[in-house]
Amino acid sequence: MEKKAYVFPGQGSQSEGMGKELYESNAFAKELFEQANDILGWRITDIMFEGTKEDLTQTKVTQPAVFLDSIVRAKIAGDAFQPDAVAGHSLGEFTALCAAGALSFEDALRLVSQRAFAMQKACELTEGTMAAVLGMDDAVVEDVCKSITSEVVVAANYNSPGQLVISGSRAGIELAVAKLTEAGAKRVVVLPVGGAFHSPLMQPAQDELEQAIRATTFNTPVCPVYQNVHARPVTSPEEIQQNLIAQLTAPVRWTQTVENMVADGINLFVEVGAGAVLRGLIRKINKDAATEAL
Repeated sequence: MEKKAYVFPGQGSQSEGMGKELYESNAFAKELFEQANDILGWRITDIMFEGTKEDLTQTKVTQPAVFLDSIVRAKIAGDAFQPDAVAGHSLGEFTALCAAGALSFEDALRLVSQRAFAMQKACELTEGTMAAVLGMDDAVVEDVCKSITSEVVVAANYNSPGQLVISGSRAGIELAVAKLTEAGAKRVVVLPVGGAFHSPLMQPAQDELEQAIRATTFNTPVCPVYQNVHARPVTSPEEIQQNLIAQLTAPVRWTQTVENMVADGINLFVEVGAGAVLRGLIRKINKDAATEAL
């Protein structure tokens, strides 16, 4: 029996011209995009469809753009969108919650936009960055991070076995890169990001976003939502809300999410959005998992 999970990508999956074909070929998609322009108070579609790569990397643009591209795909699928479970990677969790009916389109887009601005402000308060650690056991990476007490460095994204992203102050990441390389990591690559996402340095953003999340109505989703903070299925609106508040400073447990979904009987993963990053990670986590795109 087929059990299907829909998964939604996060920041980094954006590309020039994203969503334009949907806008031009589907009347309902066009309606949703125009509704988004009205909600935001500026024409994000102009940047999504015609902007440069640099335009799309502006924080205020990237997060709502990635959300819109994915959620429009899910919405125009109509009755064909029949998830047994959903999950999203970081920002993608907001899209997953909207697609599953836990958040309205308007509320989800507003929260995503507020999240982007709050994260940008937190980045400006403290200079932080992230680095991908390849070819090393998660426990070893965690131990190295814990051994650095003079700076903030934590495990941030459990993407797949042998691929863990760490996050922290710039000085902390520099220390960690040296220690991890010495400890035998295959590669440690500092990422071109503007801040220490999913680390304690995002606490100011979390505090700001918490108010907005608490003021938002959450509904019971049509299926379980596997949330980033603990990788377990949730249907309670109150618990969903609490986990979403914790998300900005907690790690993204993507490896554990996919493992738990498979253990719960999911045998097809459908990636909804631009690119194929999540499908690649899922196949690394479970080589037998079937994947496709929507």
